[in-house]
Amino acid sequence: MMKLEIDRLIPGQHYEQQYLDLMRQIWTHGDERIDRTGVGTRAVFGVTMRFDLAEDAVPLLTTKRVFWKTATREMLWFLTGDTNIRELVKQKVHIWTDWPLDKYRKETGEDIDRDIFEQRIIDDEAFALRWGDLGPVYGKQWVDWPRYTPAGEGLFRREEKGINQIAALIEGIRKNPGSRRHIFTGWNVAELDQMALPPCHKTYQFYVSGGKLSGLLYQRSCDLGLGFAFNVFSAALLIRMIAQQCDLEPGELVWNGGDVHLYLNHADLVEEQLARKPSGAPKLKILRKPESVFDYDIGDFEVQDYFPQSHISAPVAV
Repeated sequence: MMKLEIDRLIPGQHYEQQYLDLMRQIWTHGDERIDRTGVGTRAVFGVTMRFDLAEDAVPLLTTKRVFWKTATREMLWFLTGDTNIRELVKQKVHIWTDWPLDKYRKETGEDIDRDIFEQRIIDDEAFALRWGDLGPVYGKQWVDWPRYTPAGEGLFRREEKGINQIAALIEGIRKNPGSRRHIFTGWNVAELDQMALPPCHKTYQFYVSGGKLSGLLYQRSCDLGLGFAFNVFSAALLIRMIAQQCDLEPGELVWNGGDVHLYLNHADLVEEQLARKPSGAPKLKILRKPESVFDYDIGDFEVQDYFPQSHISAPVAV
């Protein structure tokens, strides 16, 4: 197994170069494996990358266009605790459609087009309730982790309102910034089998020093060709929002990947992206400070100085 140590940027090196170096090493030297999807991957285990978030810096990839508004809408949706794709597809966010669509096709035998499926989700609330739910994924665990109280005779009752990990996190950072317990997770072992997809970006930890908030994301599984671009931007966005709510400056994003892989059917994407050179220094501006982290909307964010190269499409492995 190849060992990778990508945990420091070389002075003067573009922040994206560590990502491209990792992509090249996985594609040329990664372990070839059969995965859950049956597509097959080349993978390595255990990688760290670091991104400076000072002065509004944001780790948007420049060697291909990243649709940051789509990633932002997904993050804002997570923070609502919603688990149905209906609100996403109303905003033309298709990130999560493949999982319920695949389930619908398998269970009904109808080879329905994605656009038609999404329109039915939007138009028919009953259809959306039946086919649009993803189970207790991400945001549901973040803001409504199940809470149980004793009901007598050794039994427990599930409370109507669960634990809001995000609210508790922000309160903890404000009241006790030096704590080593600023953590939230979406990995609820008892409910994994109810989820359309168990959380990939599963655990976040935060660290306060010198008036700055840094965050560490542990990602158990990372599709480096497609998912990473969204995941790293979303993590930086969340750090920025929480820092603002806690009256702190942004520090650093530390990204830890467990199984970091490239799908074998992404050869065109990999070769095209590795032929490109990163450039520029995009900035993420937050235009207002709402009352809480749950009150941001898409109009509160602006990305400046982002001039990426063209989008590179590739199939999603479901």
